[in-house]
Amino acid sequence: MASPFPERGLARRRRTWQQPLALALTGIALCGCSFDLGSLMPEKEKPQEAPKAAPTAESAVSAGNVTEAQAHTAKAQSLAKSGETAAALDEFNRAVGLDPYNAQALYGRALIYQGNNQHDFAVADFSAASGLNPQKAEPLLGRATSYLALGKLKEAAADLDEASEADPHNAQVWTARGQAYERLGDRAKAAASYNKAVALRPRDDAARSGLTRVGG
Repeated sequence: MASPFPERGLARRRRTWQQPLALALTGIALCGCSFDLGSLMPEKEKPQEAPKAAPTAESAVSAGNVTEAQAHTAKAQSLAKSGETAAALDEFNRAVGLDPYNAQALYGRALIYQGNNQHDFAVADFSAASGLNPQKAEPLLGRATSYLALGKLKEAAADLDEASEADPHNAQVWTARGQAYERLGDRAKAAASYNKAVALRPRDDAARSGLTRVGG
């Protein structure tokens, strides 16, 4: 999510596609300028360490653990906004360890993994956050961005299709969807997505450039 581009140029093209979008997503989300981490509430260790497993149906979390996890999450978000991502990651790890159902912590930790180019870990956390909040576009967009970085174009497009239905007014979703379909060689879907993004955010340079490339 096979590539329409020649194999020799694949690595270069991946870098030019994935870096601006991943950096923009991570930076915007961690700065609190776009995504609302506070809305990622469930309904019911270090960067080189794998994230903890998703919760099982039999898991039980005490009220005290939930409260303490929320405090660690708030601290992590503050640290992330200040650019102290290593310390923020430690706090997110503590929060998830106390309450594996904490979607805010999972999502925030995923963004840090993504910023560190640890996309497999990011996908795992975005997936857990999405499972706790199935109607939220943000975890889907985050996971799609990591899928794009991993060259999993079909998976990215599927996530972005779902995200565009969950939040049709999210310009970032439409821009990313345009990039996914452009890389898949579907110029019609790419152009439609870029057009949507430009309509929502006329100064979206990535969408405008994409629209020029696909002739939309």
